[in-house]
Amino acid sequence: MSPSITSRLTGRPRLVIALIATALVLVLLVAFGVYGLIRGPATTPETETDPGESVTIPPTQPETQSEWEPQPVTVTSDGEVFARSVAQRLYTWDTTAGEVAEYAQMLVDVANPSGREASGLAADVRAHLPSREAWASLRTHQTRQWITIDDLYVPAAWAEAEAQARPGQLPPGATAYTLSGTRHRDGIWGTEPVEAEHDIEVTIFLACPPPTPNSRDAEEAEEAEDSPEDEPAATASENGQCYLLRLSAPGQALH
Repeated sequence: MSPSITSRLTGRPRLVIALIATALVLVLLVAFGVYGLIRGPATTPETETDPGESVTIPPTQPETQSEWEPQPVTVTSDGEVFARSVAQRLYTWDTTAGEVAEYAQMLVDVANPSGREASGLAADVRAHLPSREAWASLRTHQTRQWITIDDLYVPAAWAEAEAQARPGQLPPGATAYTLSGTRHRDGIWGTEPVEAEHDIEVTIFLACPPPTPNSRDAEEAEEAEDSPEDEPAATASENGQCYLLRLSAPGQALH
């Protein structure tokens, strides 16, 4: 880490996870700052406009037009289910069914309720989606994309990070899942339908905190439901729901 970056992070309530790779040894250093160091800086969004060369694609794409439209991430306290839903929302889209910003918003909507890392997450999402200019060009080819998930696991590198983290450095329930699979695309090139596929890997950093204990008894809880204006709605973290922290950069998943 350069001195200038270190000086900007010193004393600030943020989490830094630095990934240093040698030929045979992977060392993770955890400090208060940004998850982004573990995934590297955000890269330039995809710019290709050719739907791709002709290949065979298994029938795993959404079946109805509504399923191609921007969909919210599944609300759950199960980290694996949440990670799979995040991956589906990140890699499933149809340029004729919505705008790229609408698909990105589905992921930003499940960011850390505290607001920390929200801007970093937004940058991560943009790195995995086409730019607005590329999206407009892909739309002329009626391009769609979806994924097949082959494997989903907690990478050993995350265990290293947890082992080195000091108490309070990681959000409650924080974990990481690395997903590997295949990205599929289809569209029209000229007048001919074309299809393409590409191997992908991404690490999804998330947190599924335990629910906040409720000090009210059941009767008081029922009264609160009858009078929602009396108290604000509980946040996702208070309800024990998972939320999204960061995404690895394209091609920089943890293992």
